[in-house]
Amino acid sequence: MARYFNGKEIELLAPAGTFPIFQEVIDMNCDAVYFGGPSLNMRMMRKGYNLSYDEVREAIQMAHDRGKRAYVTVNNLLNEEDLDEAKRYFEFLNEVGPDAIIAQDMAVFPLIHEQNYTNIPVHSSVMMNIHNLEMIEAMKKFGVTRVVASREMDLHTAELLQAKSGMEFEYFVHGDMCTVHGANCTISSMMFGNSAQRGRCMKPCRWDYRVKRDGHIYPTEYPLAAKDMYMYEHIPELIKSGIMSFKIEGRMRNIEFLNLLVNQYGDAIDRYIADPIGFNREEDADKLYDNRKRDFSTAYAFGKPGLNYINRRYEGTGKFYSTGKVFSTPTTERELKEERVTQIRERLADTKKDTDHTGRPQIAVHVNTVKQAYAALEEGADIIYLTGDVYMPDRPYSLEDIEQLTASKGSSQIILGTPRMMTELHIEQYTHFLQQGKQRGMYGLDGLLVSNFGALHKFGSLELGLPMIGDANLNVYNYMSAAVYEKHFGVKRVHASVELPLNDLANFIEHTKVPVEMTVHGSPIVMYLELDLYENTEVMESIGQEDNAYVDNQYLVLMTDKGESPVYRDWSGRNHLALSKELCYLPMMKELYEAGVHYFRIEGKTYTDEQLRTIVRIYRQAADNLDQCGSLFAQMKPVYAGYTLGSLQFGAARHIELISTNV
Repeated sequence: MARYFNGKEIELLAPAGTFPIFQEVIDMNCDAVYFGGPSLNMRMMRKGYNLSYDEVREAIQMAHDRGKRAYVTVNNLLNEEDLDEAKRYFEFLNEVGPDAIIAQDMAVFPLIHEQNYTNIPVHSSVMMNIHNLEMIEAMKKFGVTRVVASREMDLHTAELLQAKSGMEFEYFVHGDMCTVHGANCTISSMMFGNSAQRGRCMKPCRWDYRVKRDGHIYPTEYPLAAKDMYMYEHIPELIKSGIMSFKIEGRMRNIEFLNLLVNQYGDAIDRYIADPIGFNREEDADKLYDNRKRDFSTAYAFGKPGLNYINRRYEGTGKFYSTGKVFSTPTTERELKEERVTQIRERLADTKKDTDHTGRPQIAVHVNTVKQAYAALEEGADIIYLTGDVYMPDRPYSLEDIEQLTASKGSSQIILGTPRMMTELHIEQYTHFLQQGKQRGMYGLDGLLVSNFGALHKFGSLELGLPMIGDANLNVYNYMSAAVYEKHFGVKRVHASVELPLNDLANFIEHTKVPVEMTVHGSPIVMYLELDLYENTEVMESIGQEDNAYVDNQYLVLMTDKGESPVYRDWSGRNHLALSKELCYLPMMKELYEAGVHYFRIEGKTYTDEQLRTIVRIYRQAADNLDQCGSLFAQMKPVYAGYTLGSLQFGAARHIELISTNV
């Protein structure tokens, strides 16, 4: 089965959560079906869902018998233990021959290529957050045949990138969406030990927050809760943009809902192909509207949606879910406890590497301003990272700022960072800046802190002579993905995923041969949003007055009855939501170093100059004498709501009975 418009193939891609559902969906008016096997996919929350090995085999055969395609989701981040399971799984998949797998983790490529599995085409998952041409070109080199576009990609950008790259594009056209950039939400890991990138998101984005700023409270119900994607009335624009595959979200949906959804989209595509001039966009749209779970939005398809992206229909009622229950309710972030610190120390002590410990830990500080950089340098920081996402009201670094800093660095290193999400404009700006710098001796810089593999691919091709460091949001979860970044992108060290629970972190450190960095102090960003929450305070009337508890009133905070979390706005208009507590790994810094972590990062962007001075000074003293870590920690006082251990509060074997859902 195939559809074509002006010679362009169009695929309607439908979801299936179980084999009985697949058996019905495959005969609906679709061209392909995607589903998960028994493990390693992003829908592991609901008992009885996903397909067994035998069912995967039969599903692929059923699809091919009908002239349709079958795609298998292998889109989790993989821990060290998962790698062995993945090897067995890929051997099976190579035998049964799906039309592609949908993957997130870079480890997928060596797992497939080293065994010469030629029967497993790879599509990059939406969790790879593909958003610029260089990312697509990098994926081509790994043999990827299709990219699932970032949820924040508008159709104009998709058309441009598809035309330039020739890559197949898949685009979500209907269903559950998220306000946070793909793979850039770590709050579920930090608070519950359940990674959104491993199929276990507890959805704190669906909590009933209130917004507070400038001493005022605003009546914002569910400000992070996205409406469902709805592109039924925009099939002509999707086809024109070069989107090949129209993806319907819904592997947790029931068969009655999918029957309506899939057949109606399929019929609409057929109607447009048959009569594009007389095509009625609104025909039968009322059926989808009357059966919606949330309200509808076209999300980012036609530009940044603003506050009309936010859903209120049934939020907090449980009506989305088959059980009538919600994922989670507002929860207090866990405090750092001495008992858990002891457990972490004991586990890390079993992971000691036979490496050279004659040196000392390197203290890196991620800064927002020039003044912070000078403060960190004066207190003995070894490495200064100049952020690529400068928080307002501070200004982005100028060339003069960089040259003055590098002239004053002494024996320390100054490393320039890039924005997390780099549009074509960002790529062009940084490329020009770096090429000019190459002619002028690189402005005295000592390296680049790079945030996405598209930028790694581009800047590596410039032969700058600058070491490239993998930033935290590359989310390196296993030794194989670390090796990919080192071998194929030239990365000199990687930041361990902030989502790694204790056992997974220990296993990663033990297995990787790539130098490892960790964030050990500060307020890590747990949600990275294109959505601008500050708009709430610009269009709504205040309903009360109250100062922020821990940060200056100029910064917006999201608050529940369990606490409040600051949100910082950068110069690209993106929002960065942080924990209310500070991460602090000072008590186990010696054990981390002896286990093999030699680079320790302080996330310093949100501190005042004096606060940062104190923190850097203490970590510098600890690095000089690791036996002092305990006594130095006893002297510290938190700047914000307290200290937390983040994902290290949880062990890899920890299991929670989770509420299954039908979102």
